[in-house]
Formats: sequence, structure tokens, C-alpha cells
Amino acid sequence: MTNCTSARDGVRKRLPAVAGSFYPADSAELRETVDGYLAAARTAPVAARAVIAPHAGYVFSGPVAAEAFAALDPAVRYERVFLLGPSHCAAFDGVSVDTEYSHYLTPLGSVGVDRATGRALQEADSVFRYYPAAHEGEHCLEVELPFLQARLEELPPVVPLIVGTQDWAKLERAAAALQPYFTPGNLFVVSSDFSHYPAYADAVRADAATAEALETGSAEAFLDTLADNAARRVPHLLTGACGQAPIVLLLLMAERAGGLEVRHLAYANSGDSPYGDRGRVVGYHAFALVPRGERTAAPAEQELALSAAEKRTLLALARRSIGAALTGRADDGLGAAELTPGLKAPCGAFVTLTSGGRLRGCVGNLAGHRPLYRTVAAMARAAAFEDPRFRPLTADELPRVRIEISVLSPLRRIRSADEFRLGRHGIFMVKGRHQGTFLPQVAEETGWTKEEFLGHCARDKAGIGWDGWREADLYVYEAEVFHEPDAD
Repeated sequence: MTNCTSARDGVRKRLPAVAGSFYPADSAELRETVDGYLAAARTAPVAARAVIAPHAGYVFSGPVAAEAFAALDPAVRYERVFLLGPSHCAAFDGVSVDTEYSHYLTPLGSVGVDRATGRALQEADSVFRYYPAAHEGEHCLEVELPFLQARLEELPPVVPLIVGTQDWAKLERAAAALQPYFTPGNLFVVSSDFSHYPAYADAVRADAATAEALETGSAEAFLDTLADNAARRVPHLLTGACGQAPIVLLLLMAERAGGLEVRHLAYANSGDSPYGDRGRVVGYHAFALVPRGERTAAPAEQELALSAAEKRTLLALARRSIGAALTGRADDGLGAAELTPGLKAPCGAFVTLTSGGRLRGCVGNLAGHRPLYRTVAAMARAAAFEDPRFRPLTADELPRVRIEISVLSPLRRIRSADEFRLGRHGIFMVKGRHQGTFLPQVAEETGWTKEEFLGHCARDKAGIGWDGWREADLYVYEAEVFHEPDAD
């Protein structure tokens, strides 16, 4: 099966290679997913000349990628977008520029390819050629396109570049050929993941060193740090940045242009996803290249600010979802008029059921990897039928049950328990493969002290002993809590 379609006029369109695996293949679901990630991003738009974004599956790297693309001003009209990424599918010693396909297709539509600029690069230096195998099955550029389609009001044609060489002299030649295009009128998007595949803590340390080097803006400092990480023989660290070569290209152009700085926007790794294995992770950074000294608002803690109408909608959805499951149907949908940006944003949530003032079920998802309304519907069903502490809810009980929803802010790592605020923060602790959490309202319900709160969570929820929290990784989050009136 080829990866293109051909029209009668000879136009060739590249079909998506990883739709349905790295990101949703359904256009409505993809739009909802990407819009949700962008709505939850904390980065403010800047005069970005370039961004560096990860290219893993969206359930792993989507929130970090969104921080990179949130740095773009949607209203800016670019002449073209240069997409640079590493080769995962073909080995070659050069830079492959796609001059064959006229369009790249995604479930969100068609993106034009600036083949004329591609041919001009090939004429400028023989380091640029077209290697078909480098593009047909490659995912690293493709996964960035839906974010660009969703973020920019007008998406110009793209210049797809897969960098296959690690040779410093050839990278310098490529940078020189690209330099005339490195202007405010063009956008450069560099696609790269970072550490592959150390354990969680090792990845955090290695990726922090890499980010610090990148922020210097020096290509040599960046490469030296990657070499230092490799020399430390971190167990299972295969590479510190799969997009090493395209990042070097960007830094070389930035150094020649002058007046620019690399700004770090966000970090996470696959172990932060509920689908990830913390024993073997991939690191994700988001960066923006901006004019030196440009003032931007520092990202604040994400505020939880659902309207009264949105809260009523979620409570009704939770009840309807439980009722539908009792009758053998599935119902977690909302009409278009009800789907506000707040309800589509990826947020973690817990649903708690009480009956007669007593707990009847409580299940939640800490990480926001689905739209809020879908998380609430799924957690409502899970609280009713899958909480192992209780028998499944019956139809007779449902009218007497009160539903409470806790919508969660993103998890934030803390260095010590001194940063934990009893009554304001929920706690999530991880030690090895053990983990446990308490919602913020547990403090008020129990009257525990801070140490009792942490001790009970460590012993009773995480199973690591009363003092196990002292050696665990600690995360905090806040919750917006609302509920139905007490049932009669």
C-alpha cells in the first residue's frame, strides 16, 4: 500500500501514516483532543521565531506539545512553515526535503507543501536531496501538523525536512542554505523527543541538564551535554535527544542571526502519563526561540473556574451516564451547544457517590488526557460499578445517591512536604510501583493533621508504610468540588 493518492492533474497527496495510533483518526475526536490540550496550556503567545515540540503519541506528549504551540500567536500570517525532524525510517547522510508531495493530509484537512522552496534548497546545496523513504512512513513531522492546523488561523504551506546527517560540516552547510529563510516571516518547528529510555528519575536528571544547555543557545554546549549524559552511563539511556541534528541546525541559524534566546516552556516524560511505565520512559520538552529580552507573563498555576452552568451540565451528565449503564446503554455525549472550552479541556476528575451521608463509591483519574466531560462520564460509571470496596449500584439506589465531582488541576511535583498545604492541596505519592492519593477535602472530612494526612495516604492508599511518604515522589493538585443537593 502506497502512502499517497494521485489526482488526474498529477497532484500527489501524502496520506497520514500514524493517524489512529499516535493521534485520533476521527476528525471530530482529533479536533476535540488538540483543542483541549491547547485550552489547558499555560504558555502565553510570544513573538516566536521557532518552537521545539515532542512527537510521541498524544496520550504521552500531547500536553507538552501544546505548550510549544500555545507560544504561537494565532493571528500571525507566516509565509511558510519549515518542519524539521529526525529520521526514524531511513538512513542517509544529508537532509531530505520533500519536493514530491503537493499536500500532506491529516484528519483535520489538507496542508500545502512549498515544493518551490524545497527545490531552491536543493539547488543551493547538494546536502539537500529528496529521499522518498525518509518521508512516507515518518511520524515526527506529521504529528505536529494537527497542532498547527488548530492553532494558526491561517496555515501557510510547509517545507518538510528530515535531517539524516550528524556530520557537523554538513549541518553547517544546511544551516547556511536555510539562513535566508530564517526571518520573522517564516516559522521553524523542530520535532524532537529527549531521553530514551532510562528510568523516571534518571530521565528527569538527564533532561534537566539538556534543557539547561539548550537555554544557552549554543549548539556546542548542547552537544557537549548530550555527550556528558552518555559518558555517565545512565542505565538504558539510548539517546538524550532523538532530534539532536535538527536542533543543532536551529541553534546554528539562531547563533548567526543573533538577538535571540531559547526559552524553556514545559517538561514531562512518558512516566507522567497513566499509560506510561516509569521504569522505561521518554522525555518531552517544549521550547520557544524568541527575541532576547522579550517580556512574557510567567505561567501561573492553572485556575479552575467552571461556570455554574458547566457544573450543572457535568452533574447531569454523571447521573445520566450511570442511568444509561444500568439500562445497558452508553451515554457520555453532550450536544454541541453544551460543549464549552472548559468541558473539552483535558482535566483529571474524581466522582464520589454518597448515600445517606455514607460513601458509596469514589473513582477518579488524576491525569487529564481526555476531555473533562468524557472523564466525568467514565468516572461516574466506574464509581457506581467498579469501586472494589462496594457492590455495584442498583437502579433502586440511584435516586437516593448524591453525586460529587472534583475537577483537578494538573499535577505539580514538589521537592518536599513543606510545599504541601493541608486543605488546599490533594496529594499524590509514588514510590516504585506503589502509589496513592487523597483529595484535598479529605483533610476537612477527617480533621487530620498534615502528618496524619500524609501518613494515612502512605500507609492506607499507597501501601508503603506510615513514613513511606518521606522517600516517595510527591505531587500536589487542587480541586474544584461541587455536588448535587443532598438526596431525600
